Amino acid sequence: MKRIVILISGRGSNMLSILDAVAAGVLPATVVAVLSNRLDAPGLAAARVRGIPVGVIDHRAHASRESFDSALAEAIDVYSPDLVVLAGFMRILTDDFVLRYAGRMINIHPSLLPLFPGLHTHRQALAAGVRVHGCTVHFVTPTLDHGPIIAQAAVPVVDGDDEAALAARVLVQEHLLYPEAIRWFVEDRLSLVNGRVRLAAPQCLSPGLVSPTCPSS
Repeated sequence: MKRIVILISGRGSNMLSILDAVAAGVLPATVVAVLSNRLDAPGLAAARVRGIPVGVIDHRAHASRESFDSALAEAIDVYSPDLVVLAGFMRILTDDFVLRYAGRMINIHPSLLPLFPGLHTHRQALAAGVRVHGCTVHFVTPTLDHGPIIAQAAVPVVDGDDEAALAARVLVQEHLLYPEAIRWFVEDRLSLVNGRVRLAAPQCLSPGLVSPTCPSS
């Protein structure tokens, strides 16, 4: 069974959706640790309640980004994970760190990439006047929020939406999409072909998910 390490910086709502999927038997994997760069991350307590080993690598204790990333990699490698999952991990990672886990580190971003990378995605979407917004699961590469796209889920932008309302609608889809995309990975159904994701599956679309990346034939 594949081993997963989850990285968080805050409440860990996507982490909880992954742990729920594992507990329900929907996601055939083992979450071997939850690590954070913040001692006060609420998600750590939630993971402890579920019996998941947790750890903190405080970025403030390191003089450089490289030093922090080295300590983080050391903490991750103790658990020999098959997959590193970023779930609201609010750190920009160095190229060396990203390349260390190339092809086995994924992230979820609250926009339909390549639209609206970076922070404040819902504010960006509203300012741009788009009628469709959503979230993206992608492999992590040295270029921030630009890795090969694994799957996306879309939501409508409704007249009168503010950031909070739009964020809540997207978050519902994040909690559906992320465990599903991780399941594809742990079942060895994902592959990268010329920098693009291919999903080997007779039926790619699951209920509640929109526009996952699937073979054209």
